[in-house]
Amino acid sequence: MKTKFLQVIAATLILGISGVAVSQETDSSWDDLTESEQRVLSPYAEQWESLSPERQQRLADGARRFAEMNADERAAARDRFQSWRNLSDDDRAQIRDRYRQFQNLEPREKERIRDNFQRFRDLPPDRRQALRERFINMTPDQRQKVRERLRDRQQRVRPRAMDRPN
Repeated sequence: MKTKFLQVIAATLILGISGVAVSQETDSSWDDLTESEQRVLSPYAEQWESLSPERQQRLADGARRFAEMNADERAAARDRFQSWRNLSDDDRAQIRDRYRQFQNLEPREKERIRDNFQRFRDLPPDRRQALRERFINMTPDQRQKVRERLRDRQQRVRPRAMDRPN
């Protein structure tokens, strides 16, 4: 009994110490960032130390990706970021929720959605706008029927890998 108790205490101490070590490894000070990362993340300089390690890591990763972009990609990223910042908190929360839902989909369903989106992007701008307006003016039931028709058509056009002959 005493041995079991000591083992539990030892395990708790080891886990506690390793947890501190892991959190110290993931904490990054502002000075650990490169000059280009600091430049990109300058709006966060004052609050950097108070951000969670996960948030610091996400921001640092984004700054690294930004540094690797060419001028056109950076301009597009700035535009997307500004659009994001202009959204209401509710809109951002809804987008985050939809993203989480997308991440939980089966790979085949993700691929279907990406394919449909790419086909939409390949349409001429006036045709895209007409489709947007038509979709916006639909009732929720009509929208659901369109989604179901598209899903059914996609399955008829592209059989699943397991349904294809070898």
